[in-house]
Amino acid sequence: MKIDRRSFLSLGMGVAAGTALSPLPWKLIDDISIWTQMWPWTPVPEIGEVNYVNSTCTLCPGGCGITVRKIGDRAVKVEGKEGHPINSGGVCLLGLSGLQNLYGYDRRIKTPLKRIGNRGQGSFQKITWDEAISEVVNKLSEVRSTGQAHAVSCISGSDQGTVAQLLKRFLTAYGSPNFFTMPSMQDSYELALYLTQGIQASVAFDVENSDFVLSFGSGIVEGWGSPVRMFQASSRWREGKGKVVQIEPRLSITAAKSDKWIPIKPGTEAALALGLASVIIKESLYDKEFVENYAFGFENWKDDAGKTQIGFKQFVLEGYGPDKVAKITGIDKSTIISLARSFVRASKPLAIGGRNQGRSTSGRLNEFMAIYALNALVGNINKTGGVWSIPKPGYIKWPKVEMDDVAEKGIKEPRIDAAGSASYPYSQYLLNRVPGILNSGQENPIQVLFVAGANPIYALPNTKAVKEAFDKIPYIVGFSSYLDETAKYADIILPNHVYLERYEDIPTPVGFQKPFIGLAKPVIAPQFETKNLGDTIFLLAKGLGGTIEKAFPWDDYETCLKETLSEKWDSLEENGYWIDSSLKPADWKNAFKTASKKFEFIAAGKAKDIASLFGFSSSTLEGDEASYPLVLIPYDSMRLANGFIGDPPFVMKAVEDTVLKGKDVLIEINPETAKQLGMSEGGFAKLATPVGTAKVRVHLYDGIMPGIIALPRGLGHTAYDKFLGGKGVNFNELIGSVEDPVSGLDATWGIRAKLTKA
Repeated sequence: MKIDRRSFLSLGMGVAAGTALSPLPWKLIDDISIWTQMWPWTPVPEIGEVNYVNSTCTLCPGGCGITVRKIGDRAVKVEGKEGHPINSGGVCLLGLSGLQNLYGYDRRIKTPLKRIGNRGQGSFQKITWDEAISEVVNKLSEVRSTGQAHAVSCISGSDQGTVAQLLKRFLTAYGSPNFFTMPSMQDSYELALYLTQGIQASVAFDVENSDFVLSFGSGIVEGWGSPVRMFQASSRWREGKGKVVQIEPRLSITAAKSDKWIPIKPGTEAALALGLASVIIKESLYDKEFVENYAFGFENWKDDAGKTQIGFKQFVLEGYGPDKVAKITGIDKSTIISLARSFVRASKPLAIGGRNQGRSTSGRLNEFMAIYALNALVGNINKTGGVWSIPKPGYIKWPKVEMDDVAEKGIKEPRIDAAGSASYPYSQYLLNRVPGILNSGQENPIQVLFVAGANPIYALPNTKAVKEAFDKIPYIVGFSSYLDETAKYADIILPNHVYLERYEDIPTPVGFQKPFIGLAKPVIAPQFETKNLGDTIFLLAKGLGGTIEKAFPWDDYETCLKETLSEKWDSLEENGYWIDSSLKPADWKNAFKTASKKFEFIAAGKAKDIASLFGFSSSTLEGDEASYPLVLIPYDSMRLANGFIGDPPFVMKAVEDTVLKGKDVLIEINPETAKQLGMSEGGFAKLATPVGTAKVRVHLYDGIMPGIIALPRGLGHTAYDKFLGGKGVNFNELIGSVEDPVSGLDATWGIRAKLTKA
């Protein structure tokens, strides 16, 4: 049998992926490492009885159930919980290594800390909890006394669950509307869902039952959505129960394990989705029952003024035919036509977006709208194997916050980021806009900043600008368990318990198709002088007194959690989760809460015209082609955590030497492009973008398109420990933030770059 170059590459990548994703070798490595090393944080069990505690992993948004094996009071191993609805006994490499985030003493914050050196240096002195709470309360009282309650802000990793909602409630009682969350693909998906269906809900994907997945760069086996769930879905597809087509500029592990990889010019995914729609409509392959009876805006329509508006059909037929889209995307016309037909002819096709792991907003809103429209054209909305809308958790039913005059005045002030304003009426949080506002030279709108469950200095684009913005904030309070990059910028740190030391509810993970709550609970007693963040909020509220204290009537966080979960608590304690298995998505007659009571291709009254929602533009690439002839993109890996939690040492040991060699990161470049630049494997080069520069090493890779270069995310830390800090480059130091004109969300994915010999 003849194996061509691409087949060979696919085979090699597939084998590597299978090895990486199989839990057995990592369990063996984990066990061998534990028992053969004498590092100070190595979990050496005492003599004692073996017992097991079920909990939920919070190291990423996946929400996997875990079982922790203990000997005496010492946790010695983390495994996936058998029968768990999310991960069914599976666990990823980061989850397996979770004990190093518990016993990794070099990275843990052990007591409240007060900064004594310059910001970012990590110079702190230990203080007591009483001293720490008193100082923060005094600062908050001072700001409030000047009538600047709205100048207190919070950056949270999420707005879901009781802890995040307690933070939000604290700001409301205090008098500030400025609660922010870290960006993710959920922001874009939920906005697309609202514009097309008129509902505030979470987007879910019935991947277990899909038989044809059209992925626009989603890292299905790189950690997209709930990682282990997606690993298992991928395995089922490869057993012949479905096909996957991966569209992205680089041969990722997902692309290698897919049935077909289609390389595409970065940033042109929306144009391709519209091109596929054009073929489907022109050949009359769309689901006529859904489109004709349950959709609005497909055909041309008249607005309230009687003016005819262009519908989706005319828009794509006139502007996104296969010939035009082929020129935009670099994909052959015949491939576009063939792909459209294959997608439609599947019985349960599903189109998904959100590039790589989906931990950023991942491109312009038009991309998510176009992908969503593909699912509508095949009638796979709220159907088996399709895309669903799931109600957001409604179990938090606390009394309305009573506000004093200061709070009433402060809460009416406009949000710093303009989310919900006339400019961006449908976006909830626009943290990406905040650094630019702080650096604009205007009066500083933030006097005090809380940061919880997030590392924005590392994770937001344009690291330099973010640091400059944080330098302008007079007082920063960190709640991190680890001395990460953002914690090092804090003025005071009130450390949270780590996830194996605390109670916390974990609502429905990203993309899961049933209402779900996981329960993280203490596996062991806290190792250091830390507190559950919920309890810390209560202490701050009590210190401030008045209506702020009254907003938190609970004795402690555990009491609050039990009362909030009420009748669900017993199930959560017994099983580690609660799930509404009976829920089925609404049928088409009742699913849509738009003005037309139908799925709206064009959100009448919410968009000025269809081009504003769907129109393609490549302007998200910063920099001019003459000065920066290459395009730099990021890629994700299950071996490199790039969220709030950085890689523990065991995971760093698994990073390939084609990604990191010593302390040097390798940049992927097509051999043809490297030859033109006079570069060879392993050579050093200077990488430059309009935002920053970095020294890198060259890795020749046939699996990346000519003219494109790629760097991994998850390296370049300046914090944590010697195993992670100082290795590689943080991709966010090289990329800027480009604002989506419709949503205000960050639309950045790639950036123009140049590579020269170092």
